[in-house]
Amino acid sequence: MSDLSHVNGAGEASMVDVSAKTPGARMARAEGCIRMGAPALRAIRDNLLAKGDVLAVARIAGIQAAKRTADLIPLCHPLPLTDVQVRFVLDDALPGVRCEAEARTVAATGVEMEAITAVAVALVTIYDMAKSIDKGMQIDGVRLLEKSGGKSGTWRAGGAEPAP
Repeated sequence: MSDLSHVNGAGEASMVDVSAKTPGARMARAEGCIRMGAPALRAIRDNLLAKGDVLAVARIAGIQAAKRTADLIPLCHPLPLTDVQVRFVLDDALPGVRCEAEARTVAATGVEMEAITAVAVALVTIYDMAKSIDKGMQIDGVRLLEKSGGKSGTWRAGGAEPAP
């Protein structure tokens, strides 16, 4: 009935059965950014927020979110993550913070959702930590940059650049 992987023959949402797939090394990388006023960016850079080190807390939140993706996204498989990295770049040109996350596993399905979730939650955490200075912050451009492994092999978004 559908070419969508999470829709069964009756048109119902369904978890994909990956039991016949061979486990293999999988990697996914995602990005996004949060735009803010210069005073908020300065406060993050200079570690002046009362809640603490914004980027340290956001990094841990992103890693934790990747580990809990199956609890958040209904049809995701729980995965044994072997590595999650969350990186930030303070960008005066935005002004704001760019975030990139990379997730890895050895499993029968990919880690794209884990990388994307890590970025999204890390950026929302930055918002939470800095909202006292700038309630108008805007999260943009959360997307998959790259994935490798599995039947479909390697995929890269157009214009995707290597990690900072």
